[in-house]
Amino acid sequence: MRMQERGIRILLVDDDEDDFFITSQYIKHIQGADFIIDWCPQYAKALRHMVDKSHDIYFVDYRLGAKSGVDLLKEAIQNGCEEPIILLTGKGNYQVDIEAMETGAVDYLVKTDLTIEKLERCIRYALDRTSTLKALKRNERKYRNIFEKSKDIVFIGDADMGFQDVNEAVHTILGYTRFEVLDMSLYDLLEQPQHKMMLKQAFKDRKEINDWEITLQAKNGDIKSCIINATVDDTATHSNYIQGIIHDITNLKKIEKATLQAEKLAAAGRLVRTLAHEVRNPLNNITLSAEQMEHELKDQGSELYLNIIQRNCRRISDLISELLNTSRPSDIVLEEHVLQSVIDEVIFSAIDRLTLKRIKLHVSYPDEKQTILSDREKLKVALLNIIINAIEAMEEQKGNLSISIHPLKEHVVLNISDNGCGISEENISRLFEPYFTQKRNGMGLGLPFTLNILQSHRAVIEVNSQEGSGTTFTITFPISKDGVASGEDGNIF
Repeated sequence: MRMQERGIRILLVDDDEDDFFITSQYIKHIQGADFIIDWCPQYAKALRHMVDKSHDIYFVDYRLGAKSGVDLLKEAIQNGCEEPIILLTGKGNYQVDIEAMETGAVDYLVKTDLTIEKLERCIRYALDRTSTLKALKRNERKYRNIFEKSKDIVFIGDADMGFQDVNEAVHTILGYTRFEVLDMSLYDLLEQPQHKMMLKQAFKDRKEINDWEITLQAKNGDIKSCIINATVDDTATHSNYIQGIIHDITNLKKIEKATLQAEKLAAAGRLVRTLAHEVRNPLNNITLSAEQMEHELKDQGSELYLNIIQRNCRRISDLISELLNTSRPSDIVLEEHVLQSVIDEVIFSAIDRLTLKRIKLHVSYPDEKQTILSDREKLKVALLNIIINAIEAMEEQKGNLSISIHPLKEHVVLNISDNGCGISEENISRLFEPYFTQKRNGMGLGLPFTLNILQSHRAVIEVNSQEGSGTTFTITFPISKDGVASGEDGNIF
């Protein structure tokens, strides 16, 4: 607000009416401005005016009966008053002057020294200064709001990446409170040691990093894939600091992985269907020819060879059928079933294998029934395949198989974990490829068939494994709601 603006509202807080009259006359004689001057002799009433922001500027007398003008000044500012407050006193007092300015007064004036020029300059300075401060506070609130409410982790760190300030997103993404993180550095959160060296070198050489992909370890041990952007600010007076943003892309990576699996399975399916068509035509001719020769040739030697031909033709035909079953979407009928009861039936089917290898079984279910839309029999086949693989991966008498169900808001998570031989990082990426297998006599069709069934259930499967430590299959199903599974588009994240 500028002096040229009309209708500037001024409140004089003074319990002496004569002093009010004199001060108001000085103000009225200021040229180039129009003032609306009010008088308030009472402390409590003046405080209400100041808290309600009913005026543009306040002149407060130091002596107000039982309380002082400094008390009113403090209380008004504590209650959110942002308008300029000028303290008036009957005579100069250095200590009062200092106390008033430290408390938040814009100026300090002695009544006996008042002139029109002094008041004009004081009012003009107070309004200009307050206008600037309000603009700064608005910007501060705006950027603080962006900082606090960002879904990404926004942080400020020192030269060693120790956190100096961080927003609440760190709790949402990593599970740490802001106070916990302030005792840590970004390097403490890095899951891969080589990332620490790379970040240090990048800050040293380029003073910034743009769109770097890193993996962070959450408080509960989960691994989060993130993109980090950070810059070294070397304009600070005493020392450099680093400001940055960490964006969580874990769900995006999961979706990309699921999409890639589906694309690879679809491509393999197209190849299988083409080959099956091309192989079955000549195979049918061989089978028909063998059957015709069986009627015409009666000697024992010919019958032996014909049996071999027919037996292998049937084997090839069965193999083609099995390949086709893994490559095309399963024909399923979705109905509401309780996931716990499905798992119980799968465990019952595998109990003999568990008993023979003396595998310890640990099962953990929530108290509430978790209902999903599923084709019960096909889902049992898919889950049984995972459990059998887990059993075969574990040593006799040393195996531990854990099956647990964890309900989420709109989904339910099934974990199947073993302490077997584990899978190398290279082989995990190929786990659901048709014909890929680590078993001596395996065909590599079981897990692709499992993936096909689970995708038909709109479920997402993840595999985490360490060689020599074991493997965990995590399967996320949409929960059934009134007969309709949530996440029908297949994207559960």
